[in-house]
Amino acid sequence: MFNVFIALQTSDDSRAIVEAIVADNPTASVNEQPAMFKVDVPGRLTVRRGTVEEKIGRDFDLQELQLHLISISGHVEETDEEFTLYWD
Repeated sequence: MFNVFIALQTSDDSRAIVEAIVADNPTASVNEQPAMFKVDVPGRLTVRRGTVEEKIGRDFDLQELQLHLISISGHVEETDEEFTLYWD
């Protein structure tokens, strides 16, 4: 199974987003660099709005991911509640 990944610029919001990703994707591995977080997950990664809101402490629109996003790998499936990367 191939990994999908999401890379985010380092910021307080990104740190909370990464915490949410790890909470919802137990097989996630995080590579923290000075300017970015890269999160790899085998096969499928889901970012859930509700979990991000818990970690960030405010309302969060998943479109805000675009403000922190550097790169992704995988097919994208997006709703108002979830942003998912996956390989078939």
